[in-house]
This record gives sequence, C-alpha cells and structure tokens, in this order.
Amino acid sequence: MNYVIDHIPKSTPKNRRPAYAMQPTTITIHNTGNPSSTARNERNWLTNPSNDRTASYHIVVDEREAIECLPLTENAWHAGDGSGVKSGNRTSIGVEICESGNYAKTLDNAAAVVADLLRARGWGTDRLRRHFDWSGKICPRLMYDNGKWTGWAAFKKLVEERLHPKPKEENEVTTNVTLAAADANKIIPFLSAAYMAATDSASRAEFHRLANELRKASNQATT
Repeated sequence: MNYVIDHIPKSTPKNRRPAYAMQPTTITIHNTGNPSSTARNERNWLTNPSNDRTASYHIVVDEREAIECLPLTENAWHAGDGSGVKSGNRTSIGVEICESGNYAKTLDNAAAVVADLLRARGWGTDRLRRHFDWSGKICPRLMYDNGKWTGWAAFKKLVEERLHPKPKEENEVTTNVTLAAADANKIIPFLSAAYMAATDSASRAEFHRLANELRKASNQATT
C-alpha cells in the first residue's frame, strides 16, 4: 500500500482546513458512505468547487493507497460534535475507510495505517473511536450490523493483530533469525516516529520497509 501526503490548502473553501493546532488523544474511524468512491476521489472532493460541505478528514484509505489530506497536528471536521476544545473534531484523527473495490483489502490497509498511528504514539486500541461515539451517527456504517457492531469488534481485532503480532509457534522453523525480537522492537518505534514525521511518501515507504526488515530479521510478522 502506498501512503501519500497530499494536504488540502489552508485556503480551501468552507473552512475545511481551519488549522486549529491539535494534540490528538484518539483516532476516529469512518466509512465514506459512497460505495463507488476511491481514496483519490475522496481527497479530490475536499477541493472540488461543487462541494458545499464543511466536513473534512485527515486520512482516507482504499484497496490501493492511503492519502493524508490534513496534517495530523491540525483538526478536521469529521466527528459531528461541534467545535469545543474537547470535541472529537478538535481531539481526534479522522480516518475514512472507502467502500469501493476489494473491501477486505481496504480494511487490511486501514488496519495497517491505524496500527502505525497507534504505535507511533505508544497507544493501544482503547484509543480507537467510532464516529458513532461522538455524535450518534451510524458510522462506520459497514461495521454497524444492525446495532451489534460486530464489524467494529472485528476491525479492532485486526488492528490489534497488526499492532501486536503473535510470535511464531515454537515448532516453526526459526533458522533465519538474525536479531532478537526484543531488540528489534526497541528500534521499530523510532522508525515509526520517523515515519510519522516524514513529509513525503518516499521517505515513509523507506521507514516502513526498514521496520519490516527488522521484523523479518527477528522472525516477526511484517505489516
């Protein structure tokens, strides 16, 4: 999956990038509500002259790529709970999951992105929120399941598996281990922090590759 940084301008109409400084405390998950739209479509919609909504979001993910539309240190209007300093709009990173294409692959990509966000901040899946948690809107709608929210539980489990991969079974071949997992896991958070600080997709891809090389060397699952 390719991670692209393509921030909308501060001059974007309808105050979609208000540029309020934000120190996020949670990550909020959404579905786009559009079965035919890609991540690129969603990014372009934010700057489309025919768009008359104030709504915006930080990251949008589909089966091929993730696009960062707003800096993660600025707020977006995605939670539907107003502009108060403690609102989801002012304290949470908004991640939109596309509904088009191979949705299972999109969910896997989204789980990888969210796990990286959590890891870089030293957070666990307890920091994840639904749009529903802020404003009562049935979103992410494809995880609702007639009020049972089984899709939400499954997504959180997928993120948890990405965040804390299970160790190999004892009877699996480990002859290629060249680095202790504990040592690799001491280094990977620094690469994750560099990944989040990078401002171009090539650098982020390289930090992600290096982290996976450490995981391979220590016989851990790659992400």
